[in-house]
Amino acid sequence: MSKNFDVVVIGGGPGGYIAAIRAAQLGFNTACIDEWKNEKGGPAPGGTCTNVGCIPSKALLQSSEHYEHASHGFAEHGIEVKGLGLNLEKMLGRKNTVVKQNNDGILYLFKKNKVTFFHGRGSFTKGDANGYEIKVAGAAEESITAKHVIIATGSNARALPGVPFDEQLILSNTGALAITEVPKKLGVIGAGVIGLEMGSVWRRLGAEVTVLEALPAFLGAVDEQIAKEAQKLLTKQGLNVSLGVKIGEIKTGKKSVTVEYTDAKGDAQKGEFDKLIVSIGRTPNTIGLNAEGVGLKLDERGFIAVDGDCKTNLPNVWAVGDVVRGPMLAHKAEEEGVAVAERIAGQHGHVNFNTIPWVIYTSPEIAWVGKTEQQLKADGVQYKAGTFPFLANGRARALGDTSGMVKFLADAKTDEILGVHIVGPMASELISEAVVAMEFRASSEDIARICHAHPSLSEATKEAALAVDKRSLNF
Repeated sequence: MSKNFDVVVIGGGPGGYIAAIRAAQLGFNTACIDEWKNEKGGPAPGGTCTNVGCIPSKALLQSSEHYEHASHGFAEHGIEVKGLGLNLEKMLGRKNTVVKQNNDGILYLFKKNKVTFFHGRGSFTKGDANGYEIKVAGAAEESITAKHVIIATGSNARALPGVPFDEQLILSNTGALAITEVPKKLGVIGAGVIGLEMGSVWRRLGAEVTVLEALPAFLGAVDEQIAKEAQKLLTKQGLNVSLGVKIGEIKTGKKSVTVEYTDAKGDAQKGEFDKLIVSIGRTPNTIGLNAEGVGLKLDERGFIAVDGDCKTNLPNVWAVGDVVRGPMLAHKAEEEGVAVAERIAGQHGHVNFNTIPWVIYTSPEIAWVGKTEQQLKADGVQYKAGTFPFLANGRARALGDTSGMVKFLADAKTDEILGVHIVGPMASELISEAVVAMEFRASSEDIARICHAHPSLSEATKEAALAVDKRSLNF
């Protein structure tokens, strides 16, 4: 006999599990379906983010940064390290433990909020405005029904045409997080978030890393001044970045990968690598959903078509996160999940795309919110800019990391903050002040007049706001 629910969420990643919890909090009888498995075959909710994305990559970034500090940075602090070694197996083990803690945490939250969890793959069998029947293909096949369905099935790594991932030599983000021996030479195709973060991890651990990027500009979506500073800093660390390349034939041998490519000057080049990470974007995951069976509309790029409220073309069917339009960010998915649950309850859920922060967890970190300087120029918006370097920040000096800067962009007439861009230590934490300020439509003057603790990295934010009016105090 089919089990009936008010709301069924297909997918237990950041968008899905948060949507399920919020729906349950609002009084709906809620279920969440997710098929991720751990090494023992048990449930591992959290999606790509928790299992092979945000969480494990940050664990390895932290571990590799500790290793680099111990091998290069500690001496400056008077800390002498002798006989330094790398136990990669233990490092990967710690990463796996962090992942499992997050998996278990989500299962606990389901239990706490009375969300029924189904371990398996969910797909539509039939349905209309009166309700939908969903098959759960897991250890034992089940059938459940729901009045409302929220699709949060996420995305998959995009492979190069004719070059499938084998996760041994040709790696997606999944394989890049599970390399069991530090490669001597590592190739990375794509200088985006995943490429730079994974390249940074293995460079710190001793790999010679070459990043090949098709676009002529480094981090084209980032403010140009910040991107140039980031490129300079990452190159100085030893990350070899080639822009404007055209990838040719890729050949795999028994233990290496050969990449033929044309550089920005048009010259033919060849690179031989022990491993090759391909990070050229992600594609929406609708495999096995049986979208066609119920008439669920997809757009020309394969995303589930939704309106501004995340409604699909089917009554009472919603979609959030990577499987719909907009930035593929875990926190964007979470906000959409909450908003949809609240809309189902008749409330007015809201997601402000203009104040969604972006972060790249390299070292230094890169973070931003709002418009870039090049966007404002293209839109013909009159603006003022203010920057402040961490070189002039007392806390950054004490930390021993004075790389980068904070940059403010404000409307020339109203002084409303239009964008804030940071490259430097703890940028991922510092950006939150800018997000709050922009959500409340603050001016740069507002930030400039708020007392910031001394000494703190956040003083660089205040000083950059002061610099908009050319009255920075410490630079």
